[in-house]
Amino acid sequence: MKAPKAQRKRPLEETLVALRRVRERPDDEASRAELSRVLRGEGSHAVARAATLVGELELVPLVPELASSFPRFFGDLPRGDPGCAAKTAIVEALRRLGHEDAALYRRAARHVQLEPVFGGRVDTAVDLRGSAALALGETGGRDVLVDLAELLADPEPPVRISAARALAAHGSESGIPLLHLKALSPEPEPRVLSECLLSLLRLDLAGQKAFVASFLDKSDALAEASALALGESRSSEAFALLRDWLPQAARRGLSRTAFIAIASLRRDEAIELLLAVVREESLPVAREAMQALASLGGGEPLFERTRATAARRPELGAALARAFGRSEP
Repeated sequence: MKAPKAQRKRPLEETLVALRRVRERPDDEASRAELSRVLRGEGSHAVARAATLVGELELVPLVPELASSFPRFFGDLPRGDPGCAAKTAIVEALRRLGHEDAALYRRAARHVQLEPVFGGRVDTAVDLRGSAALALGETGGRDVLVDLAELLADPEPPVRISAARALAAHGSESGIPLLHLKALSPEPEPRVLSECLLSLLRLDLAGQKAFVASFLDKSDALAEASALALGESRSSEAFALLRDWLPQAARRGLSRTAFIAIASLRRDEAIELLLAVVREESLPVAREAMQALASLGGGEPLFERTRATAARRPELGAALARAFGRSEP
């Protein structure tokens, strides 16, 4: 009796063409079979594409295939999965599909993959650990707080940022002490502090706004991180705090940050305040307020409101055009 013929190994380009056909007919049985074949046996790049497709098309029946393919990309590294492409795509797809597998996410969260680059080596598992942090936060359970605490101390800033976001996604006030500790510890990356403060506001706005606002009186970098977190919270309480901080921000040369934070609130009262600055304040300050308004990407209506406000100040015409990307009058 003859042994069964081994499955032919396809060139990558042929696999990618097949995956493009899957996108066109995602509900076909042949498409599901194609995705299963890729996830079970093909290389890192192909699996990364297939996993992304499974997540985007929300093909929940293929979750077991995603999970079972994950462990094989920890062998023969980094050649087996350069750039952690397959592992990261699998974790992101599983997270998108709401799959709760704390053990899988923990393995991803603890993975470090150093790959050679010119002049040294770089950790290519940063995005993987960040995705795993968010997945752990969304799975819930008190036990994941230990994992997120470890990720808050990760050497890479993007992972620390993801861990702070994950604590907000977790939704438990048990994460508040961790965020306080991180916010009060020396941190070289202001974006990490800003994300910790924003997560505190998302977990308990009423209880944490005073702590977050206290950073407005600290060094410029800490004050900016606090202002941006308050802006991203989009709350009326944050508007009052930022409005009252404006005079101090002006004295410290932080008006631009204050205006960006106020614009980020995306509240009617915030836009009215910035328009009043355009109408009444000195030209340099008015220009900064216009730039903050333009950062909202509000399209034609916001441009027209700003243009009408600045109409009595023709010296602002060129600045208005630059801020909103229009031709100068």
